[in-house]
Amino acid sequence: MNKSPHVSGVRQALREATSDSHSHVDGLFSAYRLDSESDYAAFLTAHARALGALESVARPESPRLPMIAADLAAMDMAMPAPLSLADPDRDGYRWGLLYALEGSRLGGAMLARRVAPGLPHAYLSAVHGKGGWVAFQQALDRAAADRGDDWLDDAVQGAQAAFALFAAATRAELATAHG
Repeated sequence: MNKSPHVSGVRQALREATSDSHSHVDGLFSAYRLDSESDYAAFLTAHARALGALESVARPESPRLPMIAADLAAMDMAMPAPLSLADPDRDGYRWGLLYALEGSRLGGAMLARRVAPGLPHAYLSAVHGKGGWVAFQQALDRAAADRGDDWLDDAVQGAQAAFALFAAATRAELATAHG
């Protein structure tokens, strides 16, 4: 990227760089009917495939893997094996992964309302506490401050990797279901 990651612009740069990937993943997951037990189980399984890999590399402060495991267990489903994700051990890359993971909590709140009554939804209900999203964004801004183009490039690569992993998890789940 040619833009310098000024504190005020890092989030905008990430949003712009990942917009198409984000829309693609949203489209893939919109095929799941969350009011159908079988579709919801497949949705959770796909998320678990991605989340297992992402959280092990990104190391979020509030992991959701135990929540998705509990939801799957409540549906008598086992946790799937996580997909693999390279860990280049770069700060910007990790922040890009976190950007996608923490942003997914925002969508989870809306999706939780579409889950059929009686089905577990701890994972989708794991939203940010009051001010949590703002605090994450401020931490992202601080992490990006004075880091330069390489840091932002790494962050974009991390966010893109997260979206690609969610897309791959959906394809893997659909192949398993129809396979």
